[in-house]
Amino acid sequence: MVSPPLRTRWGGLADSSFSKRGYFGIGERHGIFWLIDPDGGRFLSKGVNTVRLDQDRTQDGRRIPYAEACARKFRNQDAWRACVAGRLAGWGFNTLGAWSNEAVAKASAVALARTPILDLGMSFAGDRNGTLRHRSAQSFPDVFSEDFARHSRERAGTLCGPASKDEGILGWFVDNELSWGPDWRGSDELLTIFLSLPHPSPGRFAAFEWLRSRYPDFEQFIAIWRAPAASWHALAGLGRVEPPYRRKPSYERSTAGEAAPNRADSRRAAFAADCDAFAALVAERYFAVTGAAIRAADPHHLLLGCRFAYPPAPGVVDAAARHVDVISFNCYERDPAVAIDGYAAAGKPCLIGEFSFRSMDSGLPNTNGAGPIVATQADRASCLRRYVAAAACRPSLVGYHWFEHADQPIEGRFDGENSNFGLVTIADDVYPDVTEAMAAVNAEADERHTAARAGAAA
Repeated sequence: MVSPPLRTRWGGLADSSFSKRGYFGIGERHGIFWLIDPDGGRFLSKGVNTVRLDQDRTQDGRRIPYAEACARKFRNQDAWRACVAGRLAGWGFNTLGAWSNEAVAKASAVALARTPILDLGMSFAGDRNGTLRHRSAQSFPDVFSEDFARHSRERAGTLCGPASKDEGILGWFVDNELSWGPDWRGSDELLTIFLSLPHPSPGRFAAFEWLRSRYPDFEQFIAIWRAPAASWHALAGLGRVEPPYRRKPSYERSTAGEAAPNRADSRRAAFAADCDAFAALVAERYFAVTGAAIRAADPHHLLLGCRFAYPPAPGVVDAAARHVDVISFNCYERDPAVAIDGYAAAGKPCLIGEFSFRSMDSGLPNTNGAGPIVATQADRASCLRRYVAAAACRPSLVGYHWFEHADQPIEGRFDGENSNFGLVTIADDVYPDVTEAMAAVNAEADERHTAARAGAAA
């Protein structure tokens, strides 16, 4: 009988591969990236998002069905936390994902790492704290504004500073699913978003000055952009600059699909190059400012990136790699291998911030929400097994976080999502097929990752 491997209190492999440093870190062994837990163990972050009692208020804002069910089931919140923490540990999870109640980690006999999300960019763009009333909300934060830098420093100081010596913090997610280009939220490029910011936004000025330096000859610019203006001064006076071409979201594009129209129209190719180059410039500023703000408040913990919703322009990922410790992204494909390898090309370890599968036998509509829909809970279990097995085989992967702990309300949450993403139902009943499969694949993941190699098949 083979003895189970020695584990640290965090669940990491205690094989002396790495030394103890007191906080989570990054290491590489035989070409394979690992997280290093505070006791020096080789660690893969196996997490669950939104582990919280007050998950998902209904769209009308009046009810929190999961909390109502748990109030009937548990004598108090402490009892709920203890139950949930025990379940997560029993299913082989070692991390609380984003938007979780961190008190759950303290309710477990097994250490659970925490990965809080700071929302630095979108809390500024949406002005959710109400402190920047002199400007309107933005679809992407104006990273060229000194207000953004100030906001990032203040928010990081408030959220990260008090936890800077907390060994249970694995690292900080900076944001979630920013709009790096055309996507389901709109067809604008970052460049046209910044060109169309209100006067006299710093980002608008930066975008116009960047274009002027890129096109010393205005006639060359206007031949490509076809804007209704006869000079740079007239262009700057427009309330909105319309893109001369509309590109599909990056997740709907193919290399061949982009190459053909660009060959047929050199102006389209020039426009696309403008957009990609400016996105890289914005990314450099975003990651530099937020990274400096977090590291000033907390020099000990990892920067886990901004959880890309889809692969952006390559320059964006390259900029992230210069400033973060881990590139995080959400991936709702059936097989994550291509996405992992694509992000890993930047040379940094990668973490999947969200993945999930939904089933039609749950009784939920599944009309709003990301990712594949399958027929049964057994199908969900099979899909997640294949997904985690494929992910763990990639040498750059250091973690994967399931979305999410409990199902969404049948009425829809704030944005209308109404899907079977949960490990438990809205009544807090466990999905046995899914959780048993997750426990099995979590138990195998470290061994799979140890055997990973570049280009390995799942």
